[in-house]
Amino acid sequence: MEKSILFSLILPAYNEEKRLPECMEKVESFVASYPDPIEVILVENGSKDRTYELGQEYAAKYPWLTVLKEQTPGKGNAVRRGMLEAHGRYRMFADVDFSMPISEVRNFIPPILSDYDVAIGSREVKGAVRYNEPVTRHFTGRVFNLIVRILLGLPQIHDTQCGFKSFSAEAAQRLFSVQRINGWAFDAEVLFIAKQFGYKIVEVPVQWYYDGNSKINVIQDSLKMFRELLQIRKNYRKGLYK
Repeated sequence: MEKSILFSLILPAYNEEKRLPECMEKVESFVASYPDPIEVILVENGSKDRTYELGQEYAAKYPWLTVLKEQTPGKGNAVRRGMLEAHGRYRMFADVDFSMPISEVRNFIPPILSDYDVAIGSREVKGAVRYNEPVTRHFTGRVFNLIVRILLGLPQIHDTQCGFKSFSAEAAQRLFSVQRINGWAFDAEVLFIAKQFGYKIVEVPVQWYYDGNSKINVIQDSLKMFRELLQIRKNYRKGLYK
């Protein structure tokens, strides 16, 4: 893969056999419309279905697609693998369901946006719009975000959990080399480390569509994420993010 790639798109994929065809259709259209070189890295991690095999079929068809097989499950683990193996000057991870329209990826990369170390999709800042999200889901998300901001000292960040975040190559290599959480709270961990390193973090408003087939169990996963937040604090006290 050439080193002059402008942009890498990392797609963590766990049991995504059913959603992968629509995802690849969207990605193909986006890559074809963009004038600069783009690489797409699909990281399959611990799936029980044909996600990896299907990904290989697409990789044989599209020269811009690389498929990695990661045995250990966990979105944080998959994103870390993709970020560290990417070649782009900017590296973004996104959910396979593209609850944010893929066209909005342009808002995270040159020429629209380039002056940042970390750019995070936000459903809360001015200009953002949520579609079809149940009130209870929104409320739970806001409560969790408040807990993240308090526990990790991130009061300026309005949305830590939106599944679309972009990094400069330098920031990606440095952050994901020390990032440790494999579960859902890895987003918050990366932002916490970025703050410790003094990186410039910007929030990008997104149009976000609620997906009723989301893999997140609001109650069960929120408890796991809370425990992971406490682990982040422990890791910091142990000096593991240096």
